[in-house]
Amino acid sequence: MKDLASRFPALLAERILILDGAMGTMIQRHGLGEADYRGERFADWPRDLKGNNDLLTLTKPEVIAGIHQAYLDAGADILETNTFNANRVSMADYGMEDLSRELNVAAARLARGLADAATAADPAKPRFVAGVLGPTNRTLSISPDVNDPGFRNLDFPTLVAAYVEAAEGLIEGGADLLLIETIFDTLNAKAAILACEEVFDRQGWRLPVMISGTITDQSGRTLTGQTTEAFYNSLRHVRPIAIGLNCALGPFELRQYVAEMARISETHVSAHPNAGLPNEMGGYDLGPAEMAREIAEWAEAGLLNIVGGCCGTTPDHIRAIATAVAGKRPRRLPSIPPACRLSGLEPLNIDKALNFVNVGERANVTGSAKFKRLILEGQFEEALDVCRVQVENGAQVIDINMDEAMLDGVAAMRRFLNLCASEPDIARVPFMIDSSKWEIIATGLQCVQGKPIVNSISLKEGEAAFLEHARLCRRHGAAVIVMAFDEQGQADTQARKVAICTRAYRLLTETLDFPAEDIIFDPNIFAIATGIEEHANYGVDFIEATREIKATLPHALVSGGVSNVSFSFRGNDPVREAIHAVFLYHAVRAGMDMGIVNAGQLAIYDEIDPELREAVEDVVLNRTSVSPSPLDATERLIELAGRFKGGAVGGAAGPDLAWRDWPVEQRLAQALIKGNAEFVEADTEEARQALGAPLKVIEGPLMAGMNQVGDLFGAGKMFLPQVVKSARVMKKAVAYLQPFLEAEKAGGEHQAAGKVLMATVKGDVHDIGKNIVGVVLQCNNYEVIDLGVMVPTETILRAARDHQVDVIGLSGLITPSLEEMVLVAAEMQRQGFTIPLLIGGATTSKAHTAVKIAPKYDQPVIYVPDASRAVGVVSNLLSAELKGPYVQAIAADYVGVRERRAAAGEAKDLIPLAEARANPVAIDWDHYQPPAPREPGLQVFADIPLSEITPYIDWTFFFHAWELKGRFPQILDDPEKGEEARKLFDDAHEMLERIVRERWLRAAAVIGLFPANAVGDDIQVFATEERFEPWISFHNLRKQGRQPAGKANDCLSDFIAPFHTGLNDYLGAFACTAGIGIDERVAAFEADHDDYSALMLKALADRLAEALAELLHLRVRQRHWGYAADEDLSNQELIAEGYQGIRPAMGYPACPDHTEKDLLWQLLEVERHTGIWLTESKAMVPTAAVSGLYFSHPEARYFSVGKVGRDQVADYAERKGLPLAEMERWLAPNLAYEPEAN
Repeated sequence: MKDLASRFPALLAERILILDGAMGTMIQRHGLGEADYRGERFADWPRDLKGNNDLLTLTKPEVIAGIHQAYLDAGADILETNTFNANRVSMADYGMEDLSRELNVAAARLARGLADAATAADPAKPRFVAGVLGPTNRTLSISPDVNDPGFRNLDFPTLVAAYVEAAEGLIEGGADLLLIETIFDTLNAKAAILACEEVFDRQGWRLPVMISGTITDQSGRTLTGQTTEAFYNSLRHVRPIAIGLNCALGPFELRQYVAEMARISETHVSAHPNAGLPNEMGGYDLGPAEMAREIAEWAEAGLLNIVGGCCGTTPDHIRAIATAVAGKRPRRLPSIPPACRLSGLEPLNIDKALNFVNVGERANVTGSAKFKRLILEGQFEEALDVCRVQVENGAQVIDINMDEAMLDGVAAMRRFLNLCASEPDIARVPFMIDSSKWEIIATGLQCVQGKPIVNSISLKEGEAAFLEHARLCRRHGAAVIVMAFDEQGQADTQARKVAICTRAYRLLTETLDFPAEDIIFDPNIFAIATGIEEHANYGVDFIEATREIKATLPHALVSGGVSNVSFSFRGNDPVREAIHAVFLYHAVRAGMDMGIVNAGQLAIYDEIDPELREAVEDVVLNRTSVSPSPLDATERLIELAGRFKGGAVGGAAGPDLAWRDWPVEQRLAQALIKGNAEFVEADTEEARQALGAPLKVIEGPLMAGMNQVGDLFGAGKMFLPQVVKSARVMKKAVAYLQPFLEAEKAGGEHQAAGKVLMATVKGDVHDIGKNIVGVVLQCNNYEVIDLGVMVPTETILRAARDHQVDVIGLSGLITPSLEEMVLVAAEMQRQGFTIPLLIGGATTSKAHTAVKIAPKYDQPVIYVPDASRAVGVVSNLLSAELKGPYVQAIAADYVGVRERRAAAGEAKDLIPLAEARANPVAIDWDHYQPPAPREPGLQVFADIPLSEITPYIDWTFFFHAWELKGRFPQILDDPEKGEEARKLFDDAHEMLERIVRERWLRAAAVIGLFPANAVGDDIQVFATEERFEPWISFHNLRKQGRQPAGKANDCLSDFIAPFHTGLNDYLGAFACTAGIGIDERVAAFEADHDDYSALMLKALADRLAEALAELLHLRVRQRHWGYAADEDLSNQELIAEGYQGIRPAMGYPACPDHTEKDLLWQLLEVERHTGIWLTESKAMVPTAAVSGLYFSHPEARYFSVGKVGRDQVADYAERKGLPLAEMERWLAPNLAYEPEAN
């Protein structure tokens, strides 16, 4: 009922609501026979009726009422109607289709009366009726005929009609909400959702909708193959009041999937698991107390808003669950950034981490001659290979188009999509339903269980048709591509493209409430280099329109058919691929999110011949260096085009080959020690033939050589750069032997010393140190499973179980990673892990590990300060003799750390915030005039020559990255490390020269100098010199520790003139990167098993980024701000910070709050201007990036905020407008107190 339903959301915020338990289980307890099911009314029915539980609402209403009452008495807030199969599709088994509406009305009325009576008896506990829409006994996504996977025995409109009838009956009977449950096929659920929407439209008001899917087994997927997140993405468009999981699994098995739903869901989360897994007799053995204990933990973990029971549960189970969750806080709705969340069998979330989405273009009868031929000949199964190959080649979405005059497009689209659904390697990605005919699009929408994209709708036929098509797409949950096409035709200029897209955006978001993140604009990519002057600017028009759309239409995406741009060069694939790569390079930087491309034919921008690339860029960007004629660029490209049909090759001479005369075992050892991979495959083959088996080569000369490497490294006679080179040789040898190992089906794989899983935690993208540790462990006969960066907790723990690892190692560089490590440890404890946990990374410490992480996990938690310690730590942990004493010693050490920290009493050394503010840096503002910038405002440097940056490299930290401690250049002459340091330095210079000469990397930056004044501890930045209203406020923390006499409680705002002084001061800001293009190069090195070069490139990119920050700051002081125009310092003096002013970075000691980066990104439009983006933990990507603020005052200095008290954190959170708990999470390493448990 409408009035009662309106109270439902409010109650969800107050407490965890209790759903009832199993209906079928309770019916079975009554031992009903055929006569009971028939009753008087159906005594002569021509079919058997036993088992038709829904019919009992009419023939045995007292039984159903008794079950409902028992659940109400047990504490249920929500009764589910006895209508699981009360629909025409399911009732056809009994010949009772025409009873469907009556069954729904009667069941809802029965539950309604009992719920109302319970509410009247206790008005403080209102009871609700959930009208159940079950999954039916048929599926829209799976063929019942194994010989014809494209066949279906049910169609979408028929199922929608059945659900409409059922929903109308439930609402007539008095249901408060509709529950679409036990969903094993998401396409069936989409039909139910569409039916509910139709009913709501007819009656003019809505009821809340609950959705509950079924993970059918411990594979973590529904019956039709979707993961939890894919399922959620497919159905979130109905904006359910709650979404969750039920049936098939017991609470222990279902927990991880409910946790996943709680992580991703913007709405409330429900769960009603079975009473365990069924036993061999089909019964359920999990008792009420045991089930309630597990559910109580779910509630403690903040996973639940609604909980109940499914198969095997009884009123006793529900009573125990209700007691267990009573008083526990319901899950709070998270704030999840908007993103286009698509799905096939797996999710595809288009966020910053993706950069660009490849849409496979070949399953298109208008664009692929092969695909067209196969479809017209009816060879649909062969046509599936076209899709399969595209997915294998990297397509993240598959575009399907059946617009052909000789084809029944509707039938072809239906059959092909049905066939695709039976191919998991294709269906795992989302589909793009592509047609110019609405009836084909509508058919496609009825065939896909995931969240697809519709390509396309437009204003071509006017606003009414546009809005109607968009409304239907929304009903099916599809994202839409909107063409820049209106009543006057296609947009060809930047202004027209932007105007049409803006108009469409307003109509969709304001008239239909269409989610902006599901709007994908196609501003029309047209052919360039046609020789027609009017076409010369088409590339620029698209790129600049993209930039403007992304800047002015929040959350909307941009796509396009990339192959159109090169149409003039059809027949010349190398040139077309070069045009695509160059066009995408510039379009993606402008904000293009996805494109329809041939995923298998994409050139790499940096690998295009420089002459061809320059000629293509002249055409794409409509530029010429010869004359003002726009045709010059086209003519030049046409002239070059014929030359580019193949590639160039080259070679290099080898070193002294005297050692090649040694026995093969010695040659392999020499190659490993020297890191020389040139002959490793030939030598490995020779050893294989000599020893007779590939396994003997690994266990013999290769491991002997690696043992020598390990011994030399452990003795300090080899250094990390050499070890990484050795690992490269080992990997190449093992890769060569792998096919032989598989062919022989060796009796057992080489026995490693142990298995270590490593990961950089969620939100963090830094991995150099982790990779080095992995290499060192591999060199010492440990198997390493490296999950990479930004790895969620559940992925880490699932992989640890799947691989049965002996140790887990976590890495992180930014401070939010410290809190993430605490969460991983706590989850390991909850899930009952018993293996050691290693902690490492630049921001980690023994103190943090001992105080924050180790107490969360009862097993060994060990801080590993650097790679040289990793082998010793792991060997101790995996040794039966050494583990006990070693772990005891570590535990005792950590107890001492905790006791010393407690005794130090960090909080008691703090002073109140007001007292700290009364002791700022003493600056005489009466006798100081802040310097005004010579070049105020924003400046963008899109492509800074690397040759200008390299002189500013600080080589000391380069050597530190390789764990060669010492200052540069003195380290080159160190008696122990000097020789290897010089070799490393030579290798670095050799690669650095190639980086610069061959443009492996690109550097970009943005700086800004703005009017600013301090207001308290904040710095207000103004858009104009009038300084009327602050544009952005940077928030700062103040030293709160008690200071000696004469020492200040510093705050960065102390170095900016206070607003009340009337002085016009200024603040600078910057962000820069030298890592553009690094991912492709690193991937190529890693694919070649060349960890040494991959790590070298990452280390050099980091140094170049820091050097760029140094160069920018120098230019700011001398030129852009100009307050130190005469400064003349050497590089060593710059490294020693001998200049006036500072450039503190967010997340570092003077401003430890990483969330301030969001303001910096807003101020400078960093992502737009440089491509640098922030992860959820505010790590910068590319990782070779630096950002921060510029202060000019001569007394400005670096300092560490250190520990802060609750009073300052609360004040800071209030100034930032964030919850205290969230601020405490971000500032966890700086807290001098323990936050209250949430």
